[in-house]
Amino acid sequence: MARCVDAAARQPPGTPPPGLDLQALSAHAWALELPTPRERRSVLRHEAAELIDGLLVRVARSQGAVDLAIGDGLAALSRGPGVLALGFSSVGDYARERLGIAASTAQKLASLSRGLRERPLLREAVRRGEVSTRKAQTVLKAARGVDEAAWVARARTESVRGLAAAVRRAGGSLPEEQPERLVRIDVPLTRSGRPWFDEALALAGRMLGGNAPRWARVEIMCQEFLSSHPEPLEPDGRVQGADEAEEDWPGDARSEWLAAAMEALEAETDRWSYLEVLDPVAAPPSPDDDAPTPPVLDARLGELAAQRDRWDALVGHLGLLMMSLRLWREAGFASFSHYCAERLGMSGRAVEQRAALERRLYELPALREAMAARRISYEKARVIAAAADGDTVHAWIARAETTPCVALRREADAREDAQMCARGDMPVRMPRRVLSLLEAVVRAARDAAGTRLSDETCLEWMALHFLQTWLDAVPPPRSRHQRVLERDGGLCTMPGCSRSAVHAHHIRLRSRGGSDDPSNLTSLCLAHHLGGVHGGFIELSGTAPHGLHVRVRR
Repeated sequence: MARCVDAAARQPPGTPPPGLDLQALSAHAWALELPTPRERRSVLRHEAAELIDGLLVRVARSQGAVDLAIGDGLAALSRGPGVLALGFSSVGDYARERLGIAASTAQKLASLSRGLRERPLLREAVRRGEVSTRKAQTVLKAARGVDEAAWVARARTESVRGLAAAVRRAGGSLPEEQPERLVRIDVPLTRSGRPWFDEALALAGRMLGGNAPRWARVEIMCQEFLSSHPEPLEPDGRVQGADEAEEDWPGDARSEWLAAAMEALEAETDRWSYLEVLDPVAAPPSPDDDAPTPPVLDARLGELAAQRDRWDALVGHLGLLMMSLRLWREAGFASFSHYCAERLGMSGRAVEQRAALERRLYELPALREAMAARRISYEKARVIAAAADGDTVHAWIARAETTPCVALRREADAREDAQMCARGDMPVRMPRRVLSLLEAVVRAARDAAGTRLSDETCLEWMALHFLQTWLDAVPPPRSRHQRVLERDGGLCTMPGCSRSAVHAHHIRLRSRGGSDDPSNLTSLCLAHHLGGVHGGFIELSGTAPHGLHVRVRR
């Protein structure tokens, strides 16, 4: 790494930077290796920052251009029976399973495309690459009618931070924040308490729906317990025994400090005028310009997704270098997220996820090879990277080739759960606010008992309280319909569907002699049942639950 940067720094001044050709950029990017801790001391940091920034911005802009076209295609599929004609109930499920794009990302791309359709000036600026998608999302709700041209002009020159502040001053609303970050917690449970906790989780699942995440189930269990067992308070009203570390630096103060730092750096650096100025990258033609049929649109989106994957790999590699060496500081930004938003037009979390996968690919080269050969998608690779090791990666890859991504993730979670169960723990990825609720439950249980109970005992008490409160109010499934949904875990059995099931469908229709035997009944979500099967797009055969065959009529 140090040698590569040193060589780049010694290029003649007139040497042109690498262009936007994927092969040329790849050659430059992959020549830069992740340095060892000892090598980092000899890295020419300013030169490295300029070199990696130039490459990363080119890559991010190229990927952003492809994302615009993908968003147009996804928006087109979301109109009418588009995704149902391909066998999916939502754009998010389609994108995850067919394109290897996260459902949340797909929904944002489609939403942005729909918004830009109503704002022709902003749409044209974004498609030409003059305004990043990040800036477009920031001003989207404010850039309406006669105000659109003014907001587009500002978006061409101002920073994301400045635009967000201007939108707030104008009384407009900003795009929704990123989903809460999840932290992994290994919940301690005794051997005798684990069955109670599992039953309470299952009961909470019946209340919230089959696809409710485990942390959401834990959350309502905590809330129920705390409604009957309040936390102990100090005389001044503060929660007794609560960690006060956050009170010394509350979230609002931290955000205010970071915003001030961003504003100061923006002014000090004249919006980073010393960084290389790069030409905008125009978006490729929209895949829905000629109103294609869903299968044709699917094929075009597949081609765009393949392009995106190649750019994605470079974002991960270069993002890992920029993040691990903390070169965003040399570039003049307050944080890595600040750098990503202003310089790359991407969210910091999106780049961090790609960098995290890239780090795992160094440890699992077989996974990198499978991705390069397009045997598995980016989303499946993320699942495997979290679940596999050097001994199991080949088995996971083979499994992923024939398993929908959503089912692969559930399988990985189940295996992790089984491993942790043997150790007496239950893994739960939860927002920090739910972790705070768990800590509050422990304090409240100890206060109610008048003694310092173990964490395991406190959580067992919480589970028992939840069961005693709600078990009779939520009766077990009694009807045939309810038993089928219970058998299928409350989830739609269509491959790749992430929705909760609401109907038990006769595989062989009763009008055609089908019986009410459970093997002839399968659980479906509303969209797949009414729109897919009865809409004529999907044909089911075989037996439930493990012998179901699906054919999408095209």
